[in-house]
Amino acid sequence: MRTVGVEEELLLVDPETGRPKALASAVLARAAQEDPGQDVFEKELFGQMLEFATHPQSEMADLGAEIVRCRRKAARHAGEIGCTVAALASSPLPVSPSLSVNERYRWMAEHYGIATREQLVCGCHVHVSVESPEEGVAVVDRLRPWLAVLCALSANSPFWQGRDTGYASYRNRVWGRWPSAGPTELFGSEERYRRLVADMVATGVILDEAMVYFDARLSARYPTVEVRVADVCLRADTAVLVASLARALVETAARDWRAGLPPPDHSVSLLRLAAWQAARSGLEQDLLDPATMRPRPAADVLRSLVEHVGAALTGSGEAAWVEEGVAELLRGGNGAGEQRRLLERTGSLRRVVTECVRRTQS
Repeated sequence: MRTVGVEEELLLVDPETGRPKALASAVLARAAQEDPGQDVFEKELFGQMLEFATHPQSEMADLGAEIVRCRRKAARHAGEIGCTVAALASSPLPVSPSLSVNERYRWMAEHYGIATREQLVCGCHVHVSVESPEEGVAVVDRLRPWLAVLCALSANSPFWQGRDTGYASYRNRVWGRWPSAGPTELFGSEERYRRLVADMVATGVILDEAMVYFDARLSARYPTVEVRVADVCLRADTAVLVASLARALVETAARDWRAGLPPPDHSVSLLRLAAWQAARSGLEQDLLDPATMRPRPAADVLRSLVEHVGAALTGSGEAAWVEEGVAELLRGGNGAGEQRRLLERTGSLRRVVTECVRRTQS
């Protein structure tokens, strides 16, 4: 069975005011003091962010337990220096991001200007193991139409600088400002993939291969396909649902490739429209159907996704659990829906954040 690992970016916030606090270095120092060899938590672009990475897992129950454990450990370390963590993909309250001290980040700030300074957003990256780079590229080609659906499912960033953006995943729109971000054309082979990446680096517009921010890419560090479209999810079980669907999509794509089935040939222009629609409406309105690129109700598109990966889910023993999880998400809404309902009920973005802090660890 393919292994899955998850990287989550969390927002560091004041437990009373809900405002982001640039204390990542202090939190990392506490983590290193407790465990000098720890490699779970890492610095991110801004001091208001903290990243952790799980170990590769075969069982979703183990992955879910590790995500909860890492979130709680992050909250404990943060609490020791006067802040806490929230699984929010953007800050509901106004914030002035503080760039982390790092030569790479300084290069990005100099080259990309305000686009860098406005990147205080938190994502969830899912790594799914592949047998070879050749299989990985074949998978990337076949994942393309379904990635917007994962964005809609995970959407958790409706607020920006104290205002409702009108988007379910505003993080997706902010992230798209990077010059290498977004959907990709069909590659067809590992050789073509590698050549394009090398050509992109050779332009000097990006620093290196790690800055190739495709929606799905071959990992530069691990033998995995890295799916990068999801917001960090408010609830850990939603993150596990995203990971399960991502693994099933990878397995389904690999089987189709081995069977000689060609990938859908949707243009990048249509895929960009699908991504915009998913970021805009989340699960509240229509999405673009991955097969036809025409509008369909979000609930129908999610059911099509489950059907598309049904054989892979059955093989991993996750079919019933995923069907139940999708149904519950459609009933209760994603993180964006939860945040907006909290604001409607409390009238306070501060209280939205403090309640999301509690839900982050549940």
